[in-house]
Amino acid sequence: MSRIAFQGVPGAYGEIAARAAHDNAEPIGFPTFHEVLEAVATEAADFGVIPVENSLAGSVLQAVDLLPDTDLQIIGERIVRVNHQLLALPGVKLEDIRRVYSHPQALAQCDGFLAKHHLVPVNAFDTAGAAAELRARGARDEAVIASQRAAELYDLDILAAGIEDETFNFTRFLMFSRLPIAMQNSPYKTSLVFAVRHTPGFLLETLNLLKGINLTRIESRPRRDRAFSYLIYLDFEGGMHEPHIASAVQAVIATASFAKVIGSYPRAELPE
Repeated sequence: MSRIAFQGVPGAYGEIAARAAHDNAEPIGFPTFHEVLEAVATEAADFGVIPVENSLAGSVLQAVDLLPDTDLQIIGERIVRVNHQLLALPGVKLEDIRRVYSHPQALAQCDGFLAKHHLVPVNAFDTAGAAAELRARGARDEAVIASQRAAELYDLDILAAGIEDETFNFTRFLMFSRLPIAMQNSPYKTSLVFAVRHTPGFLLETLNLLKGINLTRIESRPRRDRAFSYLIYLDFEGGMHEPHIASAVQAVIATASFAKVIGSYPRAELPE
């Protein structure tokens, strides 16, 4: 059986994404995003999934910053509907809770609920991991934010369901492999990263090379090998098997001091 790596423990949204990305693969949890990609690179896993952006809290920067350095290929994306629950030990009531543990992204997505109930947010490495730790600690003045699956796995009560600030809460996961996939007849997306030169108009001129292509995401991040220099991350509709996409990308590669296609892959639709 194939193995697919995700960050966290069973019950994490990463595991949910892993199961959705490859229903015939065994999900394997790792503590960090780096270890997920390393597991695929070293053949400890066949595939890996990591989150890169959330519709409410924005980019998952720890994951995004790993993309330029990996030799893996993005072969797909999955968009997971995030439905957060407030979980506590059986018998605990909402008014008993003082502190709430979860991944920083989950806490940010539920900021309104936490403020309304005067609950102190505490960062944890993973949503489901926080649930497992709460069960082990046995603390009756604490709760966690995690999935319904985590509640079932760790025998916790759901004190409040759907506590995210907005209902359109989705997380986009990228699926990685050591090898690119064969192109198929379906809508594609391409992910590209390039370095910005410190010359007047360089960014605009580079983006003009992609004129006529629909950008779906653009983001700048600092380079880790050069102070106050930046990398630009782009996602856009179309695949490298399409001549106009390939031509535009080659023009960017020829212009930028550093440029890399991280993958061309089938485009996912928002779940209903």
